Amino acid sequence: MESDTCDIHEGIMSTERAYEAEPVPSLSETITARSLAVSLVLAVTLTVVAMKISLNSGFLPSLSIPACLLGFYLSHACIRVLDYMEVSHLPFTRQENTVIQTCVAACTTIAFSGGFGTFLLAMGRKSAGSTDANKNDVNVEEPSITRMIAFLFLVSFAGIFIIMPFRKVMIIRHQLTFPSGTATAHLINSFNTPQGATQAKMQVYVLFKSLAASMAWSIFQWFFSAGRDCGFRTFPTFGMEAYRHGFFFDFGMTNVGIGMICPYVISLSMLAGSAVSWGILWPYIETKEGDWYPANLGSGSLSGIKGYKVFIGVSMILADGLFNFLSIMFRTSRTMTKSRKQPITSSAGGSVNQPFQSLIGEGPDMEQQKTAKSFDERRRAQVFLRDSIPNMVTIGVYILLAALSTVTIPLLYRQLRYYHVALVYLMAPLFTFCNVYGFGLTDMNLSSTYAKIAMLVVGSWVGHKDGGVIAGLVTCGIMMCTLCNGGDVMQDLKTGYLTLTSPRAVLISELIGTGFGCLINPTVFWVFYKVYKTGGTTGGDVPDVPYARVYRGMAMLSVGQDGLPMHSMLFAKIFFMLALALCMLRELASRQEWRMRAYLPSTVAMAVAFFVPPDMAIGMCIGSLVLWLWERTDPAEERMLSSPVASGLICGDGLGSLVSSLLTLTKATAPICIKFLSRGDNEKLDAFLATLPAT
Repeated sequence: MESDTCDIHEGIMSTERAYEAEPVPSLSETITARSLAVSLVLAVTLTVVAMKISLNSGFLPSLSIPACLLGFYLSHACIRVLDYMEVSHLPFTRQENTVIQTCVAACTTIAFSGGFGTFLLAMGRKSAGSTDANKNDVNVEEPSITRMIAFLFLVSFAGIFIIMPFRKVMIIRHQLTFPSGTATAHLINSFNTPQGATQAKMQVYVLFKSLAASMAWSIFQWFFSAGRDCGFRTFPTFGMEAYRHGFFFDFGMTNVGIGMICPYVISLSMLAGSAVSWGILWPYIETKEGDWYPANLGSGSLSGIKGYKVFIGVSMILADGLFNFLSIMFRTSRTMTKSRKQPITSSAGGSVNQPFQSLIGEGPDMEQQKTAKSFDERRRAQVFLRDSIPNMVTIGVYILLAALSTVTIPLLYRQLRYYHVALVYLMAPLFTFCNVYGFGLTDMNLSSTYAKIAMLVVGSWVGHKDGGVIAGLVTCGIMMCTLCNGGDVMQDLKTGYLTLTSPRAVLISELIGTGFGCLINPTVFWVFYKVYKTGGTTGGDVPDVPYARVYRGMAMLSVGQDGLPMHSMLFAKIFFMLALALCMLRELASRQEWRMRAYLPSTVAMAVAFFVPPDMAIGMCIGSLVLWLWERTDPAEERMLSSPVASGLICGDGLGSLVSSLLTLTKATAPICIKFLSRGDNEKLDAFLATLPAT
């Protein structure tokens, strides 16, 4: 009989003891028609939300929590329907919950990694602006839905297969944390206990209430947006002068929800960045119009004020990316060195932090399990190592996909040659391993940083005259999709490891979800894109997509683009050094545990605020304020319900935007226009109306 130390390890209650009597379901019992149907419904719904967030801000918060909650709720709803119809069915398990979450997360992630708010739109003429240098057709490629689907199917699966041979090294040998994947697993484990089921139902109920209210509010606002600058989104919250500089609350629930999910430092950093840029820097540069840059160029020209906005923000993002890249590479190499030097656990009771270190890839599975310290670890290792996925198969599939992309992608984008694509796929396995290892340690997916490096290299290699801007952006897309999907599949494998879901089931779910994403994401994007083209700014659903400017600016830097406004590169260098200094100060404060570390802003969040109008930062700060007040009044309720409420606000606003988009596509117009004017403008309007004949 095992001792109590098997149940309680290092003071933590055993999770698997609660599930010990339940058999681990087979593959056919895990990936069911029910789980696939629920996954498809949630994939479509949450992709709309993810696409709107990605287009608004260029980044995407994790949607794992709403995927877990909604997957649990919809599956139980399906079970009730089947019970009512007296149809036999399999019981719902945490493994099926994991499959649904994996499938939905794989689909929604493509809203970011697919470049809909970044490199794909950066290829178009809208991001290129009106400068003469950007009118060269070889450096402009307008979005096409068929080309987007073909490109995604070519590049989205390679990263999944190339990282699979490293699953035992990452999960078992080095026991990487993958904080988001671990948190998702704990959530799924808690849901599927009797107490957790009650809590999950309460969370889902609150989520749906929040979603319904947010969606109703979004649709309600549409009725008052019958013309340009009409509706509640143009309410001058802090006065007309502040409104002209972008400082107002737009009454959108998406930003409020994001502010409730993001750490306080992100919201406050964006507000600080907005104050520096939109409150001080841009108004000052506007006074130099006609001196530093030609007058009357318009807001879309990189030879005007847009050039300052793009390259100052780009320099800050590059500084942060460079610092984090070097920092994570240093920490990764140091951790791996320490891991190799640590002794193997001995039968005499030697103390070691890497209990599985010795036998990965060697000897039978039972010997590997003997090195585990606790019942949970032994049980999880047994299930994780039971499924055999031959490394030669996954490596062979990667080589096949790389060869297919090497031949096909130059046909989709003529600016690239086959040797450019081949070089990317040759370097991708090394970059994927480094990115995933750092992701497991820090929960920071640096796929976009590696992708930007590849973009700069290939863009400068091709050159401006031969389409280096497009070549760099496409290269960025290949690298980002490969690395991002590789990181996500390893994180999902960690979730599967902690929920006793077999790696084979996780792999199949990841492939199905990625296939969904390659079809659903371009379709949803095309709806938003067509509304944006036909409705313009009055559509209100797709903004100016600020991150597309960032990627366009980086691609232009790689080919040595001329024609930029005076002093723009000087400003870029100054802010690059300031951002680098801020990163170093934040790292030093964190290591020395200075009290000021909690008040140092995030460099990337400040840089994003240089592109995004301040109304987004204000909405996020309102969400953070609501969360802070909630935490002070009822911390227990806040911990349990804040994430569902925030998810509901984001989902509801996204679905409401989709309804508004469909109305715009059908040529429907809102019946009412609410517009806010200053006192002087209102007097002029009254005087003009007085001159009109009475009807």
